[in-house]
Amino acid sequence: MHSTARRPSLSDAISGIDRSAPARGTAPRRDTGRAVTSRAVWLGAAGLAATLVIWWVATHAMTAPGSLGRQFAPDSAFASLPSLFSEDHLAEHALVSLRRVGTGLGLALLVGVPLGILIGRVQSLEHTLSPTFQFLRMVSPLSWMPLAVMSFGIGDRAIYFLLGFAALWPVLMSTAAGVAQIDRRWLRLGESLTATRRELLLHIILPAIAGPLLNGIRLAIGILWIVLVPAEMLGVSAGLGYLILDTRDRLAYSELTAVILVIGALGFALDGIARLLARALLRSDR
Repeated sequence: MHSTARRPSLSDAISGIDRSAPARGTAPRRDTGRAVTSRAVWLGAAGLAATLVIWWVATHAMTAPGSLGRQFAPDSAFASLPSLFSEDHLAEHALVSLRRVGTGLGLALLVGVPLGILIGRVQSLEHTLSPTFQFLRMVSPLSWMPLAVMSFGIGDRAIYFLLGFAALWPVLMSTAAGVAQIDRRWLRLGESLTATRRELLLHIILPAIAGPLLNGIRLAIGILWIVLVPAEMLGVSAGLGYLILDTRDRLAYSELTAVILVIGALGFALDGIARLLARALLRSDR
């Protein structure tokens, strides 16, 4: 009887390699890592507390009680937060802004990841498109506001265009850099196993670029959050940027300062989530 041996697939070959085995001569340092992380958290919290104290001292020392400048003090801002949540529906405005940021990031991923993979794989294409992309990357996304309004009108579509354009470049560049840094021996292994392009993409390229891509997403979130507020001043009736304009027009400067604090807190939280995802992925690859 003749037995036919099954050709090993690319996933079988990759799964057979033990990536989790520790290097020789190295000992686990989990406890040390936890101590460093705990210390960093406490130092960061102390830094934030010191910043609030300095802010409070500066505003109270430079302004008189009941003056306009006193409304920019941190205690005035925190005191106005309950009214913002109840009367101005701050949570709803924040959700609208988060939805716009998510849509802009999704558009950037939809365009930037495939294009970045293509540029990273085809060197002639990189040489052809790199000068154009570097030129466009240096143009402020807010410079496109008149064109966005003329093309898409006032509303969400113009904001999506501006946010997607702003987030595209860190996503595209990090993806292309991640593809360029892939060990060619992995690609040759896949080709020796007659892997299809889809198998190379799923089992080698995407896992290899996950770390750089998450770092690019983190950079994109920071840019998105900066561009969001002025972009939401394009005649929309909801969002944190709209709320900034609304509180300014009502001369409610304590509420305006509170909105600024909320914008900073949400941006900080989004960056922290992206950072945790990147760290978790790097740990899983060890």
